[in-house]
Amino acid sequence: MAQMRDYATTMREFRLAVPPRFNWAYDTFDAWARDPAKLALLWVSPDGQPRHFTFAEMGERSRRFANVLAGLGVAPGERVFIMLPRVWQFWEMVLGSIRARAVSMPGTTLLTTKDIQYRLTVSDASVVITDEENAPKIDHVLAECPSVKHRIVLGRAGGGWLAYERLMARASASLAHPGNASSDPMMIYFTSGTTGYPKMVLHTHASYPIGHVITGSFWLTNTPADLHWTISDTGWAQVAWTHFFGPWNMGAAIFVWDARGKKFEPAQTLEMLERFPITTFFAPPTAYRMFVQEPLKRYAFRTLRHCMGAGEAVNPEVIDAWREGTGHHIYEAYGQTETVLLAATYPVIRWKPGSMGLTAPGHTLGIIDDDGHELPRGTEGEIAVRVRPERPVGLFREYWRNPEATERCHRGDWYATGDRATMDDDGYLWFIGRADDVINSASYRIGPFEVESALVEHAAVAEAAVIGKADPLRGEIVKAFVVLAPGHAGSATLVAELQEHVKTVTAPYKYPREIEFVTDLPKTISGKIRRTELRDMERRRSG
Repeated sequence: MAQMRDYATTMREFRLAVPPRFNWAYDTFDAWARDPAKLALLWVSPDGQPRHFTFAEMGERSRRFANVLAGLGVAPGERVFIMLPRVWQFWEMVLGSIRARAVSMPGTTLLTTKDIQYRLTVSDASVVITDEENAPKIDHVLAECPSVKHRIVLGRAGGGWLAYERLMARASASLAHPGNASSDPMMIYFTSGTTGYPKMVLHTHASYPIGHVITGSFWLTNTPADLHWTISDTGWAQVAWTHFFGPWNMGAAIFVWDARGKKFEPAQTLEMLERFPITTFFAPPTAYRMFVQEPLKRYAFRTLRHCMGAGEAVNPEVIDAWREGTGHHIYEAYGQTETVLLAATYPVIRWKPGSMGLTAPGHTLGIIDDDGHELPRGTEGEIAVRVRPERPVGLFREYWRNPEATERCHRGDWYATGDRATMDDDGYLWFIGRADDVINSASYRIGPFEVESALVEHAAVAEAAVIGKADPLRGEIVKAFVVLAPGHAGSATLVAELQEHVKTVTAPYKYPREIEFVTDLPKTISGKIRRTELRDMERRRSG
């Protein structure tokens, strides 16, 4: 796949073909394994020791794992719940599940026993895989999860658990292409939405992995010469995006640092980026905000060529600081657990600070109203993906076992994302917030991100979350919850200073009339701020 040279030409000419039968592990991954020496994964242990895996080696081990599942009687379509830290075996397990036509369900080790019980029961998972440290969580809820037939542990077995490596040692490395239909179920991710129980996002064998050619080529800009690092927990869909399908579609190797048990330290991460020959790098905006507090110019990132951030908007001042310190821009992207790349700030287009960029090739995006009608440019509405007359490659099949939710997100010819934005005359998207996060104050509609961005520009602010608080006069007022940067203390004087700062950076009507200093902010498993939790807390306080 060629890199994007001209945006308009790529949008006009780009097409993805989806064959009637497809298995990504055989048809894409194994194609790179024809070179027996080609690196697929560079994994670094918690104590800093590197281990290299070729495509050929991972291909062989993933075939063994597929045979492990077959040997246990796991039929195609059965769900396999994988809850592991950043161990190298995670990647071969997901790859092997694809070969076996089992439906993998990655989950973060941050899940509580309640979270685990919900996921196992709602999905009727038959296999659970985790490590020794997390096995007790599974045992705690096992009696409430009758669908679970097999428990596999990475490490010492016992108490009904099967030892992963023992199973692998006995399994054959020979396995033929299953010839499965492209539309067969392949993977389930649970959404980390701001309200309600998580929904099961079902992706199929061809559309999702093939769709991530868009992600790997146009946003990651990966080639077979790259070593790509994504800072992400294995349970987050970001891994599927930029640490599995995206880079491996393009033949790039991936870098993984198993930093389990360590508190995130920006300096240590920057040291790894300096130590290893990483060429492309993804980190969430929260991490970049911490990185730019470090003395970046002391580091020598000799091989780094391309940096990305997503999950929430990256503040323009953080992009400027990173560029000043490293010489690299941070390219942003927009998409969801339900999709592949939908929009991005590509290297070949003009950067408009604060914008999410332009529509991704292979898609048609619009801003729609509640009835599914496309709105004029510059009008606020909901970001939507056109699905008729042709459904784009990469879009999820459905919210599994939840037809009502699947129906709710489709309006006319569109899939409605639930995110609000505007699109300017040049086609650039400007994010406002989730549909249920927009604040209505004295007839003004205020997106929380703009206020949060203004707050974090202030030196005293490390993080901020903004919600609408009920007010008898204005309907709602803007309230901010602020985590202070080290060396700063909350005071009435600082509140006034921050309010004046927001008035200066944004429109005066957007300033937070209330500011509360907190030690941390409630977040989803994937690191997004749960504004709904803050709103609920305010409602309880007011009685």
